[in-house]
Amino acid sequence: MSVQERKQRERADRERLIVATARELAEQQGWDAVTTRRLAERIEYSQPVLYSHFRGKREIIGAVALEGAAEMAVALRAATSAADGPRERVTALARAYLDFAERNPAVYDALFQLDGGLAYAREDTPEPLKDAFAALLESLAEVAGDGVHPGLFTEVFWAALHGLATLTRAGRLLPEDAASRVELLVDRLAKV
Repeated sequence: MSVQERKQRERADRERLIVATARELAEQQGWDAVTTRRLAERIEYSQPVLYSHFRGKREIIGAVALEGAAEMAVALRAATSAADGPRERVTALARAYLDFAERNPAVYDALFQLDGGLAYAREDTPEPLKDAFAALLESLAEVAGDGVHPGLFTEVFWAALHGLATLTRAGRLLPEDAASRVELLVDRLAKV
């Protein structure tokens, strides 16, 4: 391995460490606790080293969001691949989405609440974000209904899931009704 290749590998390793540490700190203490000073202390590098990878917290949030989008896409596809039939796929998709949001609150915030400097719903949207949307679309397109654009239906269904995830997390919805909400969403919106 050349010196250049070794330096590139070390740089990539450092970048992964920064993102993993930011994510861990955000999941434990919230995004307000994630500062470049704290990250530098935790990873045992100087702040200038951190800034050589990311211009600031906004870019770190964006990196966590991209990582989270890839993980979400995998989780959604895994849940739907095991389901048999459109209704079961859509139900599995909804449950997997809400489970992901519950298990990864800081990642979910990085994806959908915080400014990570990422473009959404545009031509220059990063591939992991497009792939997460595609993971939703793959199961929802088949239940969109006659004359309904699959992408538009997916956006509306996703918005409903996001609302449920956000309201549940904020303690605005009774936890014991979570399964009934998913069933109602599938029955009324997806009509399967």
